[in-house]
Amino acid sequence: MVSRMCRRGIGIVILGLVAAGLPTFGFLISSPSDEQLSANSGVPAPRAGDGSQNKPNRETKPPQSASRRPNILWIIAENIGPDLGCYGSRHVQTPNLDRLAAEGERYTRVFATSPSCAPSRSAFMTGMYQTTTDTHHMRSHRDDDFRLPPGVRPLTHWLRDAGYFTANIKVIDGRIVGTGKLDLNFVNEGPIFDSDDWAMLKQKQPFYAQINLPEVEYDIYDRQCASKQRVEWVGEREHPSIVSPEDVKPPPYYPDHPITRQEWARYWNSVAGLDRRVGHVLEALRKAHLEDNTVVIFFADNGRLEPRGIHWCYDSGLHVPMIIRWPKDFPAPPQIRPGSVNDRVISLLDLTATTLAIAGIARPMGMHSRNFLGAEADPPRKYAFSARDRIDETVQRIRSVRDERYRYIRNFMPERPFKALNRYKEKCFLIMPLMRQLHAQGKLTGPALALMADRLPEEELYDTQTDPFEIHNLAASHQPEHREALLRLRTALEVWITETGDRGQRPEPPEVVARFEQEMHEWFGTPAWYQKGKK
Repeated sequence: MVSRMCRRGIGIVILGLVAAGLPTFGFLISSPSDEQLSANSGVPAPRAGDGSQNKPNRETKPPQSASRRPNILWIIAENIGPDLGCYGSRHVQTPNLDRLAAEGERYTRVFATSPSCAPSRSAFMTGMYQTTTDTHHMRSHRDDDFRLPPGVRPLTHWLRDAGYFTANIKVIDGRIVGTGKLDLNFVNEGPIFDSDDWAMLKQKQPFYAQINLPEVEYDIYDRQCASKQRVEWVGEREHPSIVSPEDVKPPPYYPDHPITRQEWARYWNSVAGLDRRVGHVLEALRKAHLEDNTVVIFFADNGRLEPRGIHWCYDSGLHVPMIIRWPKDFPAPPQIRPGSVNDRVISLLDLTATTLAIAGIARPMGMHSRNFLGAEADPPRKYAFSARDRIDETVQRIRSVRDERYRYIRNFMPERPFKALNRYKEKCFLIMPLMRQLHAQGKLTGPALALMADRLPEEELYDTQTDPFEIHNLAASHQPEHREALLRLRTALEVWITETGDRGQRPEPPEVVARFEQEMHEWFGTPAWYQKGKK
């Protein structure tokens, strides 16, 4: 009787939230007398800091014996697309990642939920879309009392409750392999990791560890960029010089200019430097005799470090590599075979539920993430959804959906075009000031000229099979297959926005944006053309 009443009450609460236009998250609320119901329903565990973090986690399956649970290692790259030798890139040498792919499975259609790091990381570290949890703006909630919604927890807290030791590794045997980066848009949930000590992992199994690679990024974190003539790439002076400017051909939406070629070559060499660092990590794993009981997952937090890459909802900003190698001491799930290639559509968000499944933990009730491995894997996605909101001082709202072939983009602020000021990009990405200069001189043509338009299209549709650079907008096409794709993807996006309680329609207070405006000015400076226009 009590159980029925609680279920009825839960239904009333959820219906009330729906009626109010608020996200329900799919969460259930249980009373102490509802033990049987809660044990099977996925009741969110208590949050860190509420005085009950040592209570049993009823969401977690009974822990397996330590010998039967694999270790899990995430190796996270910054700002790269699927630009590795194993993905067919001919400019770069990535023998370590190529070997990892040969020993594991390579995924070809993985898309981040955001084309910038902090919102993307806030999503895959919780398994929830950043637009639902109010973590969608770049580096938001760093100095307020914001808490994640009830029932939403960092991935590491679920794992810790199940007996996993967690670590964010920066140094192995005196060599820098990671930055220790978190960059999460929530800071009041308690410690995210237990340690940063690689040496502890051997004694603390099973473990979940991250290595957040320094590449690929500009060397910006000394915050002295405004005074530099050119901001170098992280590790630029140590990266192998495999690619020269003469070896590359820039994408057609950039001018074919020596500066463009120089930057493109630096990107490829940075990817090669990243691969060397991955090699050090994999060798250390082998030497520590951890290789055969550790699931290794390599991926990037968002797309490529280029002006039309990160920050923008094209494949160049959202399409990321992912490789999973299964350890020899554990039977592999049926989806993974050494050297195989998986073409299914996967959201980077899905790593959360999949990692929990690897650890023997059921997906929490209401979590957006889907498990794509094992006998109890969730049905494959048809669509991967992504969102871009304020990044630094640059206010914007873009939503996008991708299926196996087409990408649809909805620009809610078309009056804020590609060339709108972002001081980080203006200072570090040499292609940006180059394009402004050439545009002013009337020297841009074709897709590069179109990129510098005063407005964005309200809708964009691209056939990535025939147009991999996404330069031919089909939103106005009258061809039946294009009309069908437009209507189908437009509807899917609208449903997703509603069902997930997208908070992007609520603007941030002007004083929040003003603080970022000042911070970015001090960090990167303000270009003369913008200062002149403000007078």
